[in-house]
Amino acid sequence: MTVDIGNSHIVLGGFTGEQLAFSGRMVTQTHRTDDQYAVEIQQIMQLYGVDPAQIDGCIISSVVPELSAPFQRALEKVIRARPMLLGPGLRTGLNIRIDDPGQLGPDLVAAAVAAIAHYPAPCLIFDLGTAITISAVDRAADFVGCVICAGTRLMLDALTSRTALLPHVSLEAPAAAIGKNSMASMQSGLVYGTAAMLDGLADRMERELGGPATLVATGGLARSIVPHCTHSIVIHDSLLLEGLRLIYEKNRKQKFPGKIRET
Repeated sequence: MTVDIGNSHIVLGGFTGEQLAFSGRMVTQTHRTDDQYAVEIQQIMQLYGVDPAQIDGCIISSVVPELSAPFQRALEKVIRARPMLLGPGLRTGLNIRIDDPGQLGPDLVAAAVAAIAHYPAPCLIFDLGTAITISAVDRAADFVGCVICAGTRLMLDALTSRTALLPHVSLEAPAAAIGKNSMASMQSGLVYGTAAMLDGLADRMERELGGPATLVATGGLARSIVPHCTHSIVIHDSLLLEGLRLIYEKNRKQKFPGKIRET
């Protein structure tokens, strides 16, 4: 099992060999206990017909530090295996060439590992979630840096909470870039504006990489934004989960202690 703990959602992915057998999503809530998360994990697995006894191991990527330990405990209660936590001490095979590699988020590491495995370098990896990140992998398949921007939903929340007259709108593309009413105008700025930002940053980053790059997108809003970009961008929904699986396989013999024995 692979687990991606993000700022807005937690995504569970179950693999049989290299194939993603199921994926489920729950809301990230830092005030919940490990027992509450254990119940929800069980319910998701039941929904997809997965017996917890089938799970041999687990790896977690977390960008919410206060949830890392509770979620590890929750998983131990459900699958009776001690999860790996992506961080220092695990081998990833990724050469990270930034000022402080320790600052790099585990989600970016996992996505880059999967991108290198699936696509030719150089590569730009767009992750459209609560924040928008664009990771750069050079021709040598080294991670050389990234861009971090406010996500589209964060921009929408800021507009509606900091203005008196603008309404909350759905993140859908309007019929035209020039809006004829408040809702369409906001949707244009949010959807087409984000798409234009991705296109512009891709151009700048490709110049810095020295030429065209493979463009790959993942994250909850990828399918809402990427179709409106002018660049050709591959959408790979399970990219991060697949990266976690690859990292798990690199470390399972050395780091994974196996199933917890009943006493």
